[in-house]
Amino acid sequence: MAKRGGFPGGMPGSMSTLMKQAQRMQRQMEESKKALEEKEFSAKAGGGAVEVTVDGAKTVKGIRIAPEAVDPEDVEMLQDMIVAAVNEAMKQVDEASEQLLGGMTGGLGF
Repeated sequence: MAKRGGFPGGMPGSMSTLMKQAQRMQRQMEESKKALEEKEFSAKAGGGAVEVTVDGAKTVKGIRIAPEAVDPEDVEMLQDMIVAAVNEAMKQVDEASEQLLGGMTGGLGF
């Protein structure tokens, strides 16, 4: 009668293959994440009056404000345009991340 439990002599072939695939997927995900972090995303608001650039790590790299957007009487609108541009740029990072990493994890539930 065969013994149950444990794997005497090491992992069976299918388990070993599964572990190798998981390690390969982890390396690919790390490489993809690094590539995403190096990529830049830009978004505009106020018809282009404000432009924000962020990297894939969600670090703001730059803000460009057109001179005509600066109205000392309406600072609140300029602030709103900056917030809108930042939020849109961050959304672009999230979407790129989902496309890149979501495809790798397939239906694994990560």
